[in-house]
Amino acid sequence: MKKLKRSARLVEMTQYLLSRPHTLIPLTTFAERYGAAKSSISEDLAIIKEVFEEEGMGDLQTLAGAAGGVKFMPKMSQERAFSFIKQLCSKLEQPDRILPGGYLYMSDLLGQPSVVNEIGKILATAFSGLEIDAVMTVETKGIPLAYAVGSQLNLPVVLVRRDHQVTEGSAVSINYVSGSHKSLHTMSLSRRALPEKSRVLIVDDFMKAGGTVQGMIDLLGEFNAEVAGVGVLVESGTVDSEERLLHDYISLATLTAVDAKTKQITVKPGNYFNALQ
Repeated sequence: MKKLKRSARLVEMTQYLLSRPHTLIPLTTFAERYGAAKSSISEDLAIIKEVFEEEGMGDLQTLAGAAGGVKFMPKMSQERAFSFIKQLCSKLEQPDRILPGGYLYMSDLLGQPSVVNEIGKILATAFSGLEIDAVMTVETKGIPLAYAVGSQLNLPVVLVRRDHQVTEGSAVSINYVSGSHKSLHTMSLSRRALPEKSRVLIVDDFMKAGGTVQGMIDLLGEFNAEVAGVGVLVESGTVDSEERLLHDYISLATLTAVDAKTKQITVKPGNYFNALQ
């Protein structure tokens, strides 16, 4: 690569780091890429690190030694996260989101990359300090969230199917009981999708009593895998504690009331900020 002016090099290095989160990058990679001395690269990285921290974008960790280098860890400041979640709650309270049966329409938000990417950053911040091998979700609306989180944590995404697909090869299937409707459902996971004894982060778009998430947890047991954490976009606040099948999770928003007659929806921030304390 041709030699760049320092200002251009800083921009290019920043983009390089942002596109490779949670990846150890040796200083020699930058030195060879820009034809610069390691001492100059170290000075550049110090500037980038300061900007990342001041702007609440994340941490730039330095690992010393022959096998060392730098690793960008995306994080979102609590102030920025709170502002985003408050705006998200306001959007979710729009009266025209009420669907028959008291359901909440969220597909438009889950279809906006800018919104989903921010959600991914927030959830990645909550779980960035954990040892995780993969992000898991069940089709279909949780898929964009899982990929957003996986992108921020630089992890593969594992998709659980509600109906086994022949293109998935042999699979493990289990029955689970919906916590909200007490009805029996099936979910399956390809045997090739997840190595045994993996540590998995479960992500879902909505959780009522937790039956679907509990089903994924039970499915992980068939792979001798562990649950590293559970993150949901919206949880129902109308479920009694004794009815909830899951208690250890992080939510960004809580749906506390839906009145189909008056078209009123009440959504408040979830337990995200309490969980980080």
